[in-house]
Amino acid sequence: MRADLLALTQESLAALTNRGLVKRATREVEQAPPAISEDPDGTVRGTYPDGPETALPQGGLEKGSCTCGATGICRHIVGLVIAYQSGNETTEDVTRWSPGVFTDEQLEARIGARQLNAARRAHRAGYVARVHRPSAADPAPRVELGSATVRFLVPGDLGFVHTDAVAGVRDDVIALAVWAFQAADAKAADAKAADTEDAKVAAEAADTEAAKGANADGQDVQVDVGGPATADTGTDASLDAAVHLAGEILLTGATHVGPGLAATVAEVRQRLDRAGLRWPLLAVGDLEEQLAAYGQRATSYSHERLAGLVAELHARHRAVTNRCHALPAAPGAGLRARILGTREAAETPMRRARLDGLGCRLRTVGDETQVEIYFAHADSATVLVLRRPYREGGRVAGATAAQLAGGTVVTESAVRSASRTVRLATSRVAKTTVTPSQGVWTALPDALVVRDLRELAAHLDGLPPRVVRPRVEAELVRVVEVAEVRSVHYSPGAQRLDAVVAAPAGGVATITATHTAAAPGALDAIAAALRGPVRAVAGIVGRTRGVITVEPLGFAVGDDAVVVPDLAPAGGFRVDGGPVLDEDPLRHAVGAASALLAEVPHRGLRMLPPTFAGRLRDAEQTLLRVGLRRAAASVGALREGLGPDPDDATVRLWVDAYVRLLVTAELQ
Repeated sequence: MRADLLALTQESLAALTNRGLVKRATREVEQAPPAISEDPDGTVRGTYPDGPETALPQGGLEKGSCTCGATGICRHIVGLVIAYQSGNETTEDVTRWSPGVFTDEQLEARIGARQLNAARRAHRAGYVARVHRPSAADPAPRVELGSATVRFLVPGDLGFVHTDAVAGVRDDVIALAVWAFQAADAKAADAKAADTEDAKVAAEAADTEAAKGANADGQDVQVDVGGPATADTGTDASLDAAVHLAGEILLTGATHVGPGLAATVAEVRQRLDRAGLRWPLLAVGDLEEQLAAYGQRATSYSHERLAGLVAELHARHRAVTNRCHALPAAPGAGLRARILGTREAAETPMRRARLDGLGCRLRTVGDETQVEIYFAHADSATVLVLRRPYREGGRVAGATAAQLAGGTVVTESAVRSASRTVRLATSRVAKTTVTPSQGVWTALPDALVVRDLRELAAHLDGLPPRVVRPRVEAELVRVVEVAEVRSVHYSPGAQRLDAVVAAPAGGVATITATHTAAAPGALDAIAAALRGPVRAVAGIVGRTRGVITVEPLGFAVGDDAVVVPDLAPAGGFRVDGGPVLDEDPLRHAVGAASALLAEVPHRGLRMLPPTFAGRLRDAEQTLLRVGLRRAAASVGALREGLGPDPDDATVRLWVDAYVRLLVTAELQ
C-alpha cells in the first residue's frame, strides 16, 4: 500500500500543483474513475475510460508519467492519487513524526551533491530557523528560513516536499530545513530529559482533546543551526572593513568624501557578499546610495538616514563581539545569524504563489512618489513588500496598484529577497492573475493575525532594538481583528486621525494616521471605514508610551470589501486649519538631540564648527530637564570628547550617543 499517496491531503496536492488542477481532477474522477493496478515495486497505474494511461512510481508526483501528452504534472496524475485514496484508508498518526529522521545520504539522493554542498556551506556559517511541528490542524511540518519556507507533506518521504523556491533552483533549503528539525529534536530531547516525574504525571492526567493532539516537544520553536564549533562570536575582516568605512565617513563627512571612496565601498560590498553577511551588505549598499545622492545633490539624501546607517554598522559589530548589552550574549552561529544575516541568496524565485493584498503606503522620496504594496503569503506566514515608483494608472504585471493592494494575486513570476521584498518578474511564460479580495484576512496564519493585543504588547516588549534586528521589510505588519471601535478623534493642528479599537480576545490599540500630500484622501477613507462595520485593519504595529499603535494600510469592511486609504481620492474631510498642538516634550528632546547628532556624519567630526560643542550642551540640558539622564550623559561624553584631532575614540563616543537616542526613541 502506498502510504505516501494516502498521506496527501487536498491542500498538499494543491501546494504541489495548483488548486484549479485538483478541482478539475476531482470532478473527472467522480464522473469516470480510472481502473487502478499496482506493480510489485509499488508503481501505481491507472487507465482512464477515455484512453490516457498513467503511472506513478515512488519518489513524488514529478516521477509520474501520462500518455495524454501534457507537460509536467497533469490532471490524470492528480486524479490517479485521488482515485487511489478513495479505495484505501490510513490510520497513521502523522502528528508525531519529524523530518529530522532524514539522513544526509537521503538528502543527497533527493537534491544532488551540488545543492547539498551549498547547504553545508550555509550550515558552517550558521543560520536561524523557525520550526513548526505537525499537529492535527496542520499535519505538514514546516520550517521558515530566511528566503524560503519548506513544508514536508508526507511522513518519511522527501519526494513530497514543497518550498517557496522554484524547483531545482534552491533545493538546498530542503537540507537546511531537515537540519533545523534535527537541531529542534535535540533541543526537545534535552528539555524532556529535564522534566520531573510530577510534570509527566500531570501531563498524563490532562486527558483532554487538546492535550491528546498537542505535540509534547512544542509546536513552534526557533533554533540556531550550525555555525562555528566554538563559542567564539568574533567577527571577520569583512565586517571590520565595513565598520572602518563607516568610521571614515563619520570622521570625514559626506560633504568631504571624494570620488576615490567609491572603489573602497565596492570592495567592502564584495567582501561582505563573499562572507555571506547579508544585513551589513544591505546597510553598506544603502550607505553607497546616500553618498551618491549627496554627490548628485538629489533630494533623496538625508542626514538622518546617513547617520542611521553609520550607527547600524557599528551597532551590529558591537553586538556580535559582545560589547552591546542590549542583547543577551549568545554563542556561535545564533548571534551572528540574527545580527549579520545568513548565507541565504539575495533573491529566490518562488514557485506558484498566492499573495493576499493587505493595502499599501504612498510616500514621497525626494522628487518621486513611491508605493509600497504589502502582501500576506500564507504558505510561509510572512508579509512581503512590493516597492515601485508610483504613477496613477501605472501597472505592475498588468495590474494597477489599487488592484494589487486590494486584491488576491496568483503568480508564477514572483522573486523574493532575503529582506522580504518581492518583485513580479516580466515573463512571457509565467502568468500572474489578480482578482478582487474579499478581505478574509482573519483566516490567515495565526502569526499574522492579532486577536489579543496584550500578547502583541508582550511580543513587542521582547524585541531587540531595531538597529540590530534583521533587515526584514514589513516585520511588524499585522492584521488586527477589530471587535469594537471605541472612539475616533481628529487633531486639526497635527492633521492626525486617532481611533481606539478593541480586539476580540482582549486589549486595545490606537489606529493613527497623519495627513500627507502623497495621499490626500487617506483620512477621508479611514474615517469612513471606521464608521463600520470594520472587521479588521492591516497595518504597521508599534508601541508609543506604552500604547499599541497601528499605522493603517488597509481595512476589511462590511461582508467582503477592502479599503486602501492611501489610494482613495480626496474628499470633504478637512485637514487644514486649527492650532498646532504642543509636541510631547520627551519626543521633542530626543528628536532634537538626534537631529543634532545626525549632522556629524554629514559634516564630519574633523570639520565641526566651534559652536557645535555649545549646541551639544543645550541638547544635553534639554534631555536632563525631561528626565533622560543616560541619554544626556552620552551626549555630554561626546561633547567632552571633541577635540582638534578626533580619532576612533571620538567615533565610539558618537556611536554611543546616537545608538542610545535611537533606542530611546523606540521606547517612547
